[in-house]
Amino acid sequence: MKEKEELIHIYFMPGMAAGPSIFEYISLPEAKFKVHLLEWEIPNKDESLEDYAKRMVNYVKHENPVLIGVSFGGVIVQEMAKFLDLKRLIIISSVKCTDELPPRMKFASKTGLFKLIPTGLADYVDYFEKIAVGEFLQKRAKLYKQYISITDKQYLNWAIKNMVNWKCEKPDEKIIHIHGDKDEVFPIKNIKNAIIVNGGTHIMIINRFRWFNENLPELIISGKMKKKKKIKQIN
Repeated sequence: MKEKEELIHIYFMPGMAAGPSIFEYISLPEAKFKVHLLEWEIPNKDESLEDYAKRMVNYVKHENPVLIGVSFGGVIVQEMAKFLDLKRLIIISSVKCTDELPPRMKFASKTGLFKLIPTGLADYVDYFEKIAVGEFLQKRAKLYKQYISITDKQYLNWAIKNMVNWKCEKPDEKIIHIHGDKDEVFPIKNIKNAIIVNGGTHIMIINRFRWFNENLPELIISGKMKKKKKIKQIN
């Protein structure tokens, strides 16, 4: 019973429209960590991001938990963190303030162009890639689509609107930001103070899962990267 109480409870929030299956390859030591997978709720009509975050907080059942969010899920966990006492807050392939949004998203927000994305169509992801976030390589786009679980128009309109219009002037200083240097959605040139994954793309939680399995445990426990052992050279 004592060991169970000492477990660190980790809540994972997937990216926009994605299901918890994006974390299927994440494997953390069960003796130390207990993983909980959050899922998107369909937002109420005109629901604010703050109110949505409050609703999601109801699914967090443990004290001093760890929140980990991917992409738009990273924005959600930052909003949830305002109502929780956390051990650790980690975002992956996301942004931690409005300044880190790419110019095309800021433009879409200012002009309202995000409203033109045809979210009612079955292949809305193709349009979103072209209109809002730039062009993915075909192979990567197909891989990402395998993990899309929500096609509800009300959710998609709400999610896109709140992503491009997210307002956050000052990020949480304690946040741990993990970002790929090949991220096509949130280019690394706009990102500050992040742990960089070389070669990591926007979907690196799926195709670079070994990096996360190796490094997340230490990041969760200490908030720092695991020190790599130096190889002693013999002359």
